[in-house]
Amino acid sequence: MDVSATYTFDAPRQRVWDLLTDPAVIAGCLPGCDSMEPAGDDAWRATMTIGIAAITGRYEGPVRMTDREAPERYTLNVAGRGRPGFVNGSATLTLTEEDGGARTRVDVAGRAQVGGTIARFGQRLLGGVSKMTMDRFFACLQQKAAAPTDS
Repeated sequence: MDVSATYTFDAPRQRVWDLLTDPAVIAGCLPGCDSMEPAGDDAWRATMTIGIAAITGRYEGPVRMTDREAPERYTLNVAGRGRPGFVNGSATLTLTEEDGGARTRVDVAGRAQVGGTIARFGQRLLGGVSKMTMDRFFACLQQKAAAPTDS
């Protein structure tokens, strides 16, 4: 399943980049993320609880940032396994300055793959759940980007 979306932030690109590369912020904004522990450079071990239709499961697996070109783009790779099946995916996030640098557009393009019970019974709902999860994640990030900084 392909995923794509565009989100706009009322913040400079560096501020948005800092939020999008901070594991504590990612874990705090990602719906269903129970934990995200360091596992090396640009790598973490995540535990998430995800529900699609009547199937809810706990997934564990690696999360890695690759192809980092600060503050322009990176690719986020995830692989999770749990009793209901597996979820694998990657998404490239591209940050573009707008309005003379006062705003930032984030384009997300990626691909997700699921298998097991969650794929058999929740396949028709996956697109909607993916979009809703991304929208909630980026809405949280937009609020954080708009908040005053300590600097």
